[in-house]
Amino acid sequence: MNNLNKITAVFVIVFVFINCKSQDVQDKGGSLQQAVYPFSDQNNTGKWVLNTEASDEFEDSVIDEDRWYIVGKFENGVPVYKDPDYPNKRVWKGRAPSQFSGRNYRLEDGKLILETRWEPDFPFADDNKQSWGPDKKVEKFENITTACFIGRKNFKYGYMEIKSKAADAEITSAFWATGSQTELDIFEQFGDHRQKGKEWKDRELWWSIHDWSKEGKGKTVYTERLDYGFRVADDFHVYGIEWDENGLKLYVDGKLFTQATKEQVNAYAKERNLPNGWVMDGPIHIWLDQETFPWHGVPDSKEDLELNSPEGKKDDGVVDFEIEYVRIWQKN
Repeated sequence: MNNLNKITAVFVIVFVFINCKSQDVQDKGGSLQQAVYPFSDQNNTGKWVLNTEASDEFEDSVIDEDRWYIVGKFENGVPVYKDPDYPNKRVWKGRAPSQFSGRNYRLEDGKLILETRWEPDFPFADDNKQSWGPDKKVEKFENITTACFIGRKNFKYGYMEIKSKAADAEITSAFWATGSQTELDIFEQFGDHRQKGKEWKDRELWWSIHDWSKEGKGKTVYTERLDYGFRVADDFHVYGIEWDENGLKLYVDGKLFTQATKEQVNAYAKERNLPNGWVMDGPIHIWLDQETFPWHGVPDSKEDLELNSPEGKKDDGVVDFEIEYVRIWQKN
């Protein structure tokens, strides 16, 4: 091999090495710099750029609290509910009877694991005076603690993706967003069911858009219930949603699963005489959490909570919502 060929070969090797290494570069918050693209667009035909401030790979030994607000962190032996970005705003403590606890998570094997615990001795709040959900019952906080992480980085339009496995219990595992007086429930997966006639709920995709403006009062301006075709607690799956000024497209394991255009949302709201339709036109931020849905059933004992837990893990009073990553892409 002559000298020119040697130099060329060395250059190619160095280029390939640098290029390959760039695919795994991470910042100190555990987010990939520009390594990956949406699972549904591996060739990046959409020209997506990873938002490294809002994304997280959960590879670090501690949570980056500049990136996430951990709801209910303990101070002097009690959970405190004060949002660092909105200190004067009332913080959602969870859907009773479950309550968010800042202790209910761990980082393990490159994953964020949100925990639901049977914890009757927890210092539960006594200020839950509102009814939530279709049964309109006022529940009190008791027995069950859950976890909630709120993203601190706002963004407008983009592609949101999570790889996760729902908790296998009568508890929700949720990926959603709020901001600009709106709420986007990408999924609220109910991991297991006891009620007769609701056995299919552990395969259900339930996604919604809510209008939290003064006139909207939290009304649902669009919703859809579909069957994933698999139990959400059996294995990891990749869930993505593309959001722009024209509507939303929801993907499961890289394939388009359903969508709602701006016109469809407006038509849905008009049919129900709602004051607003499409409200998804302002910045939002991500939520990861677990809650109870009393109208579908609530674990009534530690044994009930852990009914589907594998042998060897039935005595710790804990079930897990496992999250491998959260990634947000946007366009230049």
